Amino acid sequence: MPRLELNPNFTDPDAFYAALTEAHRERSEQESERINARLILLLANHVGDQQVLEEALAIAGQAAEPAQQEQR
Repeated sequence: MPRLELNPNFTDPDAFYAALTEAHRERSEQESERINARLILLLANHVGDQQVLEEALAIAGQAAEPAQQEQR
């Protein structure tokens, strides 16, 4: 069963971060959300494995829980 890769796997994480922030520069919040949604769908399509995608969703959801609790 394929597993989500959680170890660092970027060839150049700083370059990716720079490209990501540049894609959002001078965009409205709505435009940034659309960019993020499209990026997620493109990468999910690239991954392709439903179990890996569900594992990623579960981990991402866990990371969001404390932030949601703080807002209450």
